[in-house]
Amino acid sequence: MTALPPMMRASVLTGVGSIALEERPVPPPDPDQVLIQVASVGVCGSDVHYYEHGRIGDYVVDAPLVLGHELSGTIVAVGSAVDPARVGRRVAVEPQRACRTCDFCRAGQYNLCPDMEFYATPPIDGAFCEYVTIQDDFAFEVPEQISDHAAALMEPLSVGIAAAQKSGLSVGETILIAGAGPIGILTAQVARAYGAAEVIVSDLNPLRRELALSYGATRVIDPLSESTEDLGAHVFVDASGAVPAILSGIKSVRAGGQVILVGSVDEFPLSVADIAMREVNVTGTFRYTNTWPIARALLESGAVEVDSLVTHVYGLEQVEDALRADDTPDSLKRIVLPGVARVEDPSEAAERTRKEQ
Repeated sequence: MTALPPMMRASVLTGVGSIALEERPVPPPDPDQVLIQVASVGVCGSDVHYYEHGRIGDYVVDAPLVLGHELSGTIVAVGSAVDPARVGRRVAVEPQRACRTCDFCRAGQYNLCPDMEFYATPPIDGAFCEYVTIQDDFAFEVPEQISDHAAALMEPLSVGIAAAQKSGLSVGETILIAGAGPIGILTAQVARAYGAAEVIVSDLNPLRRELALSYGATRVIDPLSESTEDLGAHVFVDASGAVPAILSGIKSVRAGGQVILVGSVDEFPLSVADIAMREVNVTGTFRYTNTWPIARALLESGAVEVDSLVTHVYGLEQVEDALRADDTPDSLKRIVLPGVARVEDPSEAAERTRKEQ
């Protein structure tokens, strides 16, 4: 077995709008953990928000923090209670550690654990670094047909799966999704895989609408020129975080319909007539539970495709560039490679990776 280095490189958020490359000790795995050499890390909107604002709601960055929670890699060492045969296995990581003993964990709702330690959520470090540790059963092995990038994107894919599960979406139903960013597009693919007959995506940007059609949407809507309020959808999922989209989406569902809030928004007004008198169920999703095996199955079967979502690839020394990159309509997912210092052209690197798949 190759000896592990004592130190690693990590890209660290040291203050609002400030990233520094540091040398840190390689973390030793606890008895129930595995040590993973990180291969690919997706850039999430929450990473950008922490970089730009230093907080998300009650989560405040008050000490240096490693961002990044969408990741894949290879197990290079295991704790004393873990089967050593796992060394060398490629894995996708569910980036959270629950207490496993509270009422929520015991009921299977470990995403609501009050003592949750989630990657890149203060004060827990994330994966913009060369090595990380995670509990053995939250490192899911992936077959060769699933790329490192796709394995990392099982995390945002899990957000779409959790939304579909929460909605109770059934075969033959209609779903409206607001927002054709990565989460909206992934949710659209999941909805088709779950048997939705009509997958409608609304977005202000025409290019994003065209992308949604190429990823499984059966119809797209420009909310500036077409109302969604008479759709009679069974399910509405907000992946935009835009209050007008949410209010319109609530009106788009039929009586007894499901409204699932995924996008980040502080508050919005609710109409009693729209909710109570039509028995519309409005709820949110917070992360996910037990979704990685489903995500893996969807990718293996080809029901969901994520590699082509990767539009830019950066090295570890370019994390700040990845966080500051313009969120243009043709930019969907940005990936950081912790094992690479720099790439000459992030978009060309992404295209080259796609051709190699």
